[in-house]
Amino acid sequence: MQIFKSPNFDFVRWRWHAIGLSLVIVLAGLFRVATHGLPLGVEFQGGTSVILQFEQPPDIARIRATLAGGFPDGDDAIVQQYGPGGSNQVMIRVSQVGAEVGSELGKTVELVEDVLRKGNVGAFKREGTQIVGPVVGEQLKRQGTLATVLALTGILIYIGLRFQFSFAVGAVVATIHDLLVTLAFLVFFNYDITLNVIAAILTITGYSVNDTIVVFDRVRENLRAMRRDRLDHIVNVAVNQTLARTIITAGTTLLSVLALFLFGGEVLKGFAFTMIVGIISGTYSTIFIAAAIAIILGNKQAKGRPAQGARKAV
Repeated sequence: MQIFKSPNFDFVRWRWHAIGLSLVIVLAGLFRVATHGLPLGVEFQGGTSVILQFEQPPDIARIRATLAGGFPDGDDAIVQQYGPGGSNQVMIRVSQVGAEVGSELGKTVELVEDVLRKGNVGAFKREGTQIVGPVVGEQLKRQGTLATVLALTGILIYIGLRFQFSFAVGAVVATIHDLLVTLAFLVFFNYDITLNVIAAILTITGYSVNDTIVVFDRVRENLRAMRRDRLDHIVNVAVNQTLARTIITAGTTLLSVLALFLFGGEVLKGFAFTMIVGIISGTYSTIFIAAAIAIILGNKQAKGRPAQGARKAV
């Protein structure tokens, strides 16, 4: 499928602008995390999450006030609408979990329901619960972090062996960029970091690296026929040569994930949103960030000798 006929866009020219834009987004996300904290789901911080189905549209403000007044540590309770509009569902999350074993696990849920019934917030029934103890939450947090670090380490080793160190660094920086940008948007839109989101982040890692390797492989092929050209020109040609493939791959994947976001239900919404941001960021970073880092490091290795340096950079 031919989308472009001999594309010749000067992507490399905009590398510093792209790096600047990425820095703004990442720093804004880090500032948000520093001031408001990282929105961890029940799986990681431990706690009780209960989903209630109301017969009438619920008054969220009244529910919050009732929990704050009648529930121990009620100020820590998070109350938010759940499900599609008009579903009359509410999710309530509190940090108390009681004992980690036995029937004590369900007492917090019962206490939440009792407080709401006494507060006359409306008729409701329980639709679902999720209870995770703090010990389990810490273990899941460590495992999620370890999985991400190991994935990035494996990427660095693989690309370092297949290409050269400068390109390996470019791919890893682009992948970290995708993770930080995705995290920033999760924080901006108040999505909790859950196991589903971690799964999406690891998927994004592989997706972004795969796209980057396609470009780097074309760079290596072009070096044989463009020995006298500068590295930045060789990289720019490679990006243009793989542009149609990148758009088709990203576009079809994005349509699938968008359908999942719109029709997959509330449980998969965080996963789908993470994938949407990650696909867009991964395509962007392949074209601008990974190539830019490889060019910057490759030109430093060249020490002012473009033709010879280009051959050594890959």
